[in-house]
Amino acid sequence: MRILSGIQPSGALHLGNYFGMMRPAIDLQEKGEAFYFIADYHSMTSLFDAEQRRRNSLDVALDFLACGLDPQKSVFFRQSDVPEVTELAWILSTLTPMSLLEKCHSFKDKSAKGLPVNHGLFAYPVLMAADILIYDSNIVPVGQDQKQHVEVTRDIAIKFNEAYGETFVIPEPQIRGETAKVPGLDGEKMSKSYGNTLEIFGDEKPLRKKVMGIKMDSRTPEEPKPDADQNLAIQLLKLVAPAATGADFEQRLRAGGFGYGDLKKGLFEAYWTYFAGARKKRAELAANLDYVNTVLADGAARARALARVVLQRARQASGLE
Repeated sequence: MRILSGIQPSGALHLGNYFGMMRPAIDLQEKGEAFYFIADYHSMTSLFDAEQRRRNSLDVALDFLACGLDPQKSVFFRQSDVPEVTELAWILSTLTPMSLLEKCHSFKDKSAKGLPVNHGLFAYPVLMAADILIYDSNIVPVGQDQKQHVEVTRDIAIKFNEAYGETFVIPEPQIRGETAKVPGLDGEKMSKSYGNTLEIFGDEKPLRKKVMGIKMDSRTPEEPKPDADQNLAIQLLKLVAPAATGADFEQRLRAGGFGYGDLKKGLFEAYWTYFAGARKKRAELAANLDYVNTVLADGAARARALARVVLQRARQASGLE
């Protein structure tokens, strides 16, 4: 079973990235042949600072490796180090109906909000299809909001196979469950575009300030909170604290006599402790960038060897060779 997933270097990675994509990907290393990439081509639809993209790509590599990605168990690489994916994207685009792309959420949502939309954003699902198909991927772990793009990939692959003969493996989405939507500090889905994130790595004081700044309702500490399970800090605490600790804090809030300030202090301590080992590992990696660059180069070589085989298959099937 070959597993494929990617993450954009569009800013500092946060709890939503970790629980939504990174930790599930790390767990899947044990269950199949995993291909994980830094989606720097995709970041070009919204990030237009070249140096920032370089820094972000390195940060994603450091973060992922620090959190447990094992290059001995997975293939880890930068998307742009496998340029064959862009040629395949063009080939696939010739069979992709405009109407299919017009229905995609990423395009529709930004268009509806009056935000600037470029061709890259419109064609994003085709490049994503190329990312998936060029490695003969069987399983694509995604959140519910990305399921549509895997379905588009399946549609495009089926169209190609019908037009030119059996060429591509038809992938299946694997929908992540209860942690697919991590709440942000404002209660909305945690996202860099909303500015409501809690970063995985960063300086202690600014992160503590973010946590202590989470807005709560106006009820006094003495009042019981029967809806404690809906409290934002409790929801975040349950992600990073042992189950018994999360249950204890929820019960204390439910019973009354427990202040929001103490709850947020407990959340920060649990969060800071949860990533303590990863912070240490990241510092070690940052002091040994030659190793990190070697991991990415080796991963790209392994990914590109497979991509060339699949691309040649598509070229021959479609009459380009």
